[in-house]
Amino acid sequence: MSYLVLARKYRPRNFSEMVGQDHVVQALSNALTTQRLHHAYLFTGTRGVGKTTVSRILAKSLNCQGPDGQGGITAKPCGVCQACTDIDSGRFVDYTELDAASNRGVDEVQSLLEQAVYKPVQGRFKVFMIDEVHMLTGHAFNAMLKTLEEPPDYLKFVLATTDPQKVPVTVLSRCLQFNLRPMAPETIREHLQKVLQTEDVPADVQSLRLVARAARGSMRDALSLADQAIAFGAGRLEEATVRQMLGSVDRSYVFRLLEALANGDGKTVVETSEVLRLNGLSAASTLEEMSTVLQRMAVVQALPAVTAQVDETDPEASDMIRLAALMPVDETQLLYSICLHGRAELGLAPDEYAALTMVLLRLLAFKPDPVRQPLAEKKTLKSLPAEVQPVVAVPLPRPARAELPVPVVAPASVATASPPPGQQLHVVGTRVTAGQPLVSEQNRASSVVSAGQAAEKIVGIPVRVQSESRTEAVTGQSASVLLPTEEGEFWHNTVRRLIAGDAITAMVRELALQSQLVARDTDQWILRVERESLNQSGSRDRLATALQAVGHDVRLAVEIGRVTDSPARRNMAQIAERQLAAEKIIFEDPFVQTMMRDFGAKIVPGSIKPG
Repeated sequence: MSYLVLARKYRPRNFSEMVGQDHVVQALSNALTTQRLHHAYLFTGTRGVGKTTVSRILAKSLNCQGPDGQGGITAKPCGVCQACTDIDSGRFVDYTELDAASNRGVDEVQSLLEQAVYKPVQGRFKVFMIDEVHMLTGHAFNAMLKTLEEPPDYLKFVLATTDPQKVPVTVLSRCLQFNLRPMAPETIREHLQKVLQTEDVPADVQSLRLVARAARGSMRDALSLADQAIAFGAGRLEEATVRQMLGSVDRSYVFRLLEALANGDGKTVVETSEVLRLNGLSAASTLEEMSTVLQRMAVVQALPAVTAQVDETDPEASDMIRLAALMPVDETQLLYSICLHGRAELGLAPDEYAALTMVLLRLLAFKPDPVRQPLAEKKTLKSLPAEVQPVVAVPLPRPARAELPVPVVAPASVATASPPPGQQLHVVGTRVTAGQPLVSEQNRASSVVSAGQAAEKIVGIPVRVQSESRTEAVTGQSASVLLPTEEGEFWHNTVRRLIAGDAITAMVRELALQSQLVARDTDQWILRVERESLNQSGSRDRLATALQAVGHDVRLAVEIGRVTDSPARRNMAQIAERQLAAEKIIFEDPFVQTMMRDFGAKIVPGSIKPG
């Protein structure tokens, strides 16, 4: 006798043998018991979850005659009468299965519907089962609509599809729809264990878990993989042989990688990735296994009570609980997201193992430095050095018209002599000038004095704001971010030389632009940045090398704190000053003023650009 594969040998023959589809079984059983039967059923779901099996059991329930030949419609077909045995063997005259994948035209559907006018020959009902119904053409669907809506009393339609989105709404509305769900790995594992015990095939629990996960919710796939594993393992299922057959990654590598990532051990991460390369293990499978473990870790972290409910027979449960306690919650979420997106990047890289290494190292790039203490308190005003303390603006009472107090933020070297009587102070950029409502560049420059002079109290002076220009936004931005220091001009000129000579690029250029030179010594310079991500050892070393090339042989030390005078902020101040000058030219132009006064013309905000 020829061998019958497990997927066919253990196909359920009644509703009680169905696994993992209780919601469908309950609905159909109740309908059969109460005989509230619909004329058309639609079963949807992925491959191998039981759509065809449910269709055959339903056909047997409708046509079962009982062991004594006196039975009727039942939710528990006997399986021994002629109707039940003929349906199981595929030779029942009144049960017709049509494969729409190969018979998808209107002619095949019309040929099937021609049989609908004839009453059943052997059974109580004539059942038409159309598998993969979404493959039918539009004309074929239209041909069956009328019969599907009002079939004879003795005719039942059963449709099955893996893609219900392609089935026309006109067909869906005529059917009672049931969605067969993918089965959980534990459900598949328990069923496989029963099947293999019946077949007298020894199998360990871990090998069954591997097969159940590889089946991805399909019981038919699980039984087919079990057949393959039996042949591969010479009649027995063991974890090592099943893992080799599936090409799946040993979870020990996954746990080693996660522990190294939690500890910030980049060396172990790279070495483990190289071991995966040497053993020929799939990079995609590695990321998939990591995603599965991280998901379970996240559940344990979010719901500590779940820890007590972990399956004690799973040898990997203790490792997951240990890693969940070792890795912070935010890093677990970040690494899970990186692993999911990293799988899509494997096909783009020339070497998938190099891509795997980059994906794993990506978390270390964003991982905070545990050695450096939190510096949140340095962002407060109290902890700032005296030389970089901002000057608090004191707004004066508002005039009647649209006049706003503009805070003046000036260096400690700005002289604030009282203006002559009858004149008004006007704020332009970050400088204070006295004179006419719009002052010249010479008057602006005359208000800046040497760094050695003492500063008096600075107050905010109300000025008239022109609503149609960007003056307020620009001055507010530049005045609030730049506090010139003694070393700022020197560091600004140095960085401009490095950028002009292409000595620094990318992250090194960003570090130089966003940093503030706090102090200089003969052999060491101290820089300050606000973002921890800029403080990378590689960027510091390359910046020091670039400085050596221009004659500054020094070491760089970088601290985290508030930055008030950086090359980037000086550049922003210069851009704001040029913008103000450009807007001044436009708004003072006689022609523009005439157009605005006589014709109600308006200048589009943001359209004025310095030349």
